[in-house]
Amino acid sequence: MKNKNHYLTEQFITEWLTPDVGFVFRAGEVLDDFSSPYQHIEVMETAAFGRVFRLDGYLMTSEADEWFYHENLNHIPAITHPDPRTALIIGGGDGGSARQLLKYPGIEKVVVCELDAGVVAIAEEFFGKVHQGAFHDPRLELVIADGLKYVAACQQTFDLIVLDLTDPQGYAEPLYSREFFTDCARLIGEHGLLSLHVGSPQFHRERFRHLFAELNAVFRVVRPVLIPITLYGGFWGMACASQLRDPKQLDAGTVELRLQQRGISGLNYYNGDTHQAALAVPNFVRQLLQPV
Repeated sequence: MKNKNHYLTEQFITEWLTPDVGFVFRAGEVLDDFSSPYQHIEVMETAAFGRVFRLDGYLMTSEADEWFYHENLNHIPAITHPDPRTALIIGGGDGGSARQLLKYPGIEKVVVCELDAGVVAIAEEFFGKVHQGAFHDPRLELVIADGLKYVAACQQTFDLIVLDLTDPQGYAEPLYSREFFTDCARLIGEHGLLSLHVGSPQFHRERFRHLFAELNAVFRVVRPVLIPITLYGGFWGMACASQLRDPKQLDAGTVELRLQQRGISGLNYYNGDTHQAALAVPNFVRQLLQPV
């Protein structure tokens, strides 16, 4: 069922961040609209963002600005790791995260564990600009499965785990728990990194605070990552967690050198300066994350 607070009416999309705050943009042609066994999926054209898709009424990605999200979610942990070889993406059925990680010549295997085959199907049909052929890279393994069960049963280890998920509700809610983070920590060991989005520190204060508390209970290094994502309503939060690796220890020059050495190009947002900027924490976020 569509979330009643998210709707397409008179050719406008309204995305509510809270019951009192939202933003609006003009929609165009609806390209697909159906219900999978898990959620309602819509694909539409827009003048501002190109093609976009929504799950249960929530905006997920767009052609025009997906890179604000995907570049930071993936390159901050990947550049922090000295030599990433293997990665697990939970969710990420649009292929945007896989595309970014497959830029690394040292990457030998990327597993994408997506719950809903319908998301992969619409990505393949409508969002070639987002995945850019990632699903057909021989280094990619696509698994259609529940990420919670996959991680619990998994015996492989990974250098990187990226949780490219919907918000913490419904099927995704257990994937934001301390128990799930503990399972992820087992798979990445001492030297790997975990990356995920955690919502807006401005509009989702309690969620933001709670998720950092859960991460800090499992990992010794947990860094807020703060970036603008217009499609999600503005100022947005991510987290990068590890037992040993600290993205904040990389200066801009080191980031630029690693990008050059690894042949990473074609980025619209991420560079040495933005790496440091994304890890700078405003005072109100520092106060938000202080122990209660």
